[in-house]
Amino acid sequence: MKVLYKDKDILAIDKKSGILVDEILEKFPKYILAHRLDRETSGVMLLAKNNKAHEFLKKQFQARTIKKVYNTIVSGNVKNDRGIINKPIGRSPADFRRRLAGRGARGEMREAVTEYKVLKRFMASPAQNFSRFTRQNPTGSDTAKNLEQAKPFTYLEVRPKTGRTHQIRVHMKYLNHPVAGDSLYNPKEKGWGRMMLHACSIEFKDLKGKSVKVESPLPKEFAKLLK
Repeated sequence: MKVLYKDKDILAIDKKSGILVDEILEKFPKYILAHRLDRETSGVMLLAKNNKAHEFLKKQFQARTIKKVYNTIVSGNVKNDRGIINKPIGRSPADFRRRLAGRGARGEMREAVTEYKVLKRFMASPAQNFSRFTRQNPTGSDTAKNLEQAKPFTYLEVRPKTGRTHQIRVHMKYLNHPVAGDSLYNPKEKGWGRMMLHACSIEFKDLKGKSVKVESPLPKEFAKLLK
């Protein structure tokens, strides 16, 4: 968990996919989580060093002034180059772990807004193994074999305007383009080794009122595929 930014009040770490919140608190026992990332999501995560900083960040999250940007790879060819998903999220009646947008959702429906932009569309066959991904206009001796099993995927930049549980994952599922490697919302898509969702940047104000932007490098799993 590399430290990406720190001052006397706030710490930003580079969370790896598969790391639990409990593991973060074990490493930084005196700090307070300012927000959460799902276990399989990687990227920038903020911690407060004291109660004053925690309340200060909490108010920014509640006011929606903190800017968060994610990168994700989703199944299928997303048609529109840009879009806004404005669909409330409730609970799934079929699985207590899941959330649901649209028809069939149960319980309290909470406002959820997600903006997205297509960065790249490509073909890949992740089921073979991660080192043998294929891209558009691929080369190499195994190209023909890989392309036989290749499927369309889309690389997106995503900006959640609200902070609901599983929001990006649920909204992508609602579009019928679930996040690749998401065992909960996209269980049929095998071979990725991790969920392809990464919190690449976050922008907030420190306690002096200065705007701070912290960025996390794109994970190697993304970089190998998209180079």
